Amino acid sequence: MSTLPKAPKCPQFSRKNGDGPYVLAEIGVNHEGDLGLARRLVTEAAQAGTDCVKFQTYKASKLASKNSPSYWDLGSEPTTSQHELFKKYDGFDAPEYQALAEHAKASGVAFASTPFDLDAVELLAPLVPFFKVASADITNTVLLDAVAAHGKPVIISTGATYLSEIEEAVRRLKRRLPPESIAILHCVLSYPTDYEHANLAMIPHLRQVFPDHPIGYSDHTRPDPGMLVLVRAYELGATLLEKHFTHDKTLPGNDHYHAMSADDLRRFREAITLLHRIEGQSQKTVLSVEELSRKNARRSLVAARPLKAGHVLELKDLAVKRPAFGLPPSALEWVVGHKLRRDLPEDDFLTLTHLIE
Repeated sequence: MSTLPKAPKCPQFSRKNGDGPYVLAEIGVNHEGDLGLARRLVTEAAQAGTDCVKFQTYKASKLASKNSPSYWDLGSEPTTSQHELFKKYDGFDAPEYQALAEHAKASGVAFASTPFDLDAVELLAPLVPFFKVASADITNTVLLDAVAAHGKPVIISTGATYLSEIEEAVRRLKRRLPPESIAILHCVLSYPTDYEHANLAMIPHLRQVFPDHPIGYSDHTRPDPGMLVLVRAYELGATLLEKHFTHDKTLPGNDHYHAMSADDLRRFREAITLLHRIEGQSQKTVLSVEELSRKNARRSLVAARPLKAGHVLELKDLAVKRPAFGLPPSALEWVVGHKLRRDLPEDDFLTLTHLIE
């Protein structure tokens, strides 16, 4: 039986091809309002192995007041006002999202976007296979009801939440949705998240508390060279993995500085492929690839010196050497005292045919 997590029962959260987690490449607004760049990011993410490309749909005027302070690393993104930052990237409307949904489909991946207001929910409903609710909206009951009303699966992120808040959001969504279509992502709402603050051990806890729901992880750490953060999250049971995606991690501001690139995503997929390749069967037994080694690398009883027919074997007459062509070492005490039927040259293997009963 596999020790790696099983794919969710909900088909919208399951990979079409291959083993491993369902990956959401969170392009967000890293396109910075450029539709051509947004298309390019979709293409790059699809070619690198994502299952879904995800954007963010909002209008700054509906999302944050003009007096809203920042909550990100000002060294990486110097804008101190949420309203000011969001206003920079809220130019996409229905035609752009329609075009991106069509481009994603042509690229062989799913299209999704996080709605941040009710108008965004209605705009996206015909375009997405599921809705994603951001961590900061997990207590936004108006938004939760709006997405649930469409009857589509919902993913909720849980950054900066108490368990009781997650339970309440899930209860609300379950009024209209089955549990297997409500996915819960562990998330740390810190941009970027330091490795020591990732707290991936919360993933098994969420699996224990919500056994009927797909559990995943939304990652805000800086990509490590081996993509071990995401690999470990998958090993711990995250069947959905969301991470910001960019074409250039050196770009200043917004979400570029903690996003993965196409190369990062490829390395991650290669690592997951290797995990499944090396896991194999769980029951301990001799494998077919070990049969030759079992025969040639194990030891058996051999003559320590030339021995003549009729000789009565003593301990000093025998040695234990590779390969295992003769009697096993465990037979040593038993064969002592037996008489040889025929000559046994030095280093030849002792077998039952050599002994006189």
